[in-house]
Amino acid sequence: MSSAVSPLAPTDVPEMPAIAGVKLAAAAAGIRQKGRADVLLAIMDKGTSVAGVFTQSKCPSAPVEWCRAKLTRGKARGLVVNSGNANAFTGKTGRHATALTASIAAKALGCSTAEVFLASTGVIGEPLDATKFDGVLGTLAEQAAPGGWIDAAKAIMTTDTFPKLATATVKLGKANITINGIAKGAGMIAPDMATMLAFVFTDAPITAGALQSLLKGGVDDTFNAVTIDGDTSTSDTLLAFATGAAAVHGAPKISRASDPRLKAFAKAFSGVLADLAEQVARDGEGARKLVEIIVEGAVSKASARKIAKSVANSPLVKTAIAGEDANWGRVVMAVGKAGEPANRDRLSISFNGIRVATRGARAPSYDEAEVSRAMQNPKIQISIALGMGKGRDRVLTCDLTKEYVAINGDYRS
Repeated sequence: MSSAVSPLAPTDVPEMPAIAGVKLAAAAAGIRQKGRADVLLAIMDKGTSVAGVFTQSKCPSAPVEWCRAKLTRGKARGLVVNSGNANAFTGKTGRHATALTASIAAKALGCSTAEVFLASTGVIGEPLDATKFDGVLGTLAEQAAPGGWIDAAKAIMTTDTFPKLATATVKLGKANITINGIAKGAGMIAPDMATMLAFVFTDAPITAGALQSLLKGGVDDTFNAVTIDGDTSTSDTLLAFATGAAAVHGAPKISRASDPRLKAFAKAFSGVLADLAEQVARDGEGARKLVEIIVEGAVSKASARKIAKSVANSPLVKTAIAGEDANWGRVVMAVGKAGEPANRDRLSISFNGIRVATRGARAPSYDEAEVSRAMQNPKIQISIALGMGKGRDRVLTCDLTKEYVAINGDYRS
């Protein structure tokens, strides 16, 4: 975990209300570093629905495989998250560690291991000593309380410089529904169906199937539209839990994601995901600039996404932004290499609303001093107009600084 907080960190930490049916506790189990909270236990009431999306990496972690297998039942009572060790590329030892962790948690909660979900983040390839959870999870089960969201978010951090939290309140039927989310992620970020680690909780009465549809739809333009360094983690996990506790206050039970009564909730739910995803981009390792790439006029949304990611993942584009250089030549390069339909002579590029290139050449109105001033802003928007169709998309990233190399050069040592 970095000691200096990112200059792009949100100025305010949201007040996280309690969610009926959810209790949290965090502690230090000594997974990698002594004295810092590195394990989170979330306890959910009986009947809680669960949904999840995970990394599409062909080398997933043991906890990802565990969660995928348990998700089919659609019910959850506990969530155990540890930082400091990803329990990835750990073979049979890793699978044994997940089984042992779930067994210890199930005993502490009085539930079955199939109702315990797991997530791990940290170093890849190091065996996870799950015996360190013995005793700790029992104590956490006794201490768990409805609050403690900030402590929970801190416990799952690795190279993150600030805890990531988001909340929303929305009407469902006659009831006020709360949605709370926490996330971690700062490096090895190019999500593919999920994110680094993120957990969303609500008291809405939603079945697992409807929640799964909501979650899969929600990640596309939020977590899947964020990239820090183009590297998809082995551990990407996004889990959502719905306790159903708001039913006693008049919230209707929702069994289909297409239910019209769910419209406002779905918007708020996606808003929480989007908030968390932007915080991840703001905490990119060594980042000094939040960068928004907008691509318009592509042949399709999918094509616009590929072009936007090509620009967002370009080390040359990202280092130019770090140097406050509006180097549109590098943007042209990244558009051209994306493998998507583009026409050099229709291409226009703007930095923070200032047109720097149009119709395949430098803009006649280009003013170096004006653009240089714009590049000093902490948020940089690169707008790319292709003139090929109606496809549009947006991707968030950050700049690439010397600090990124420093953080990752000694991550294991």
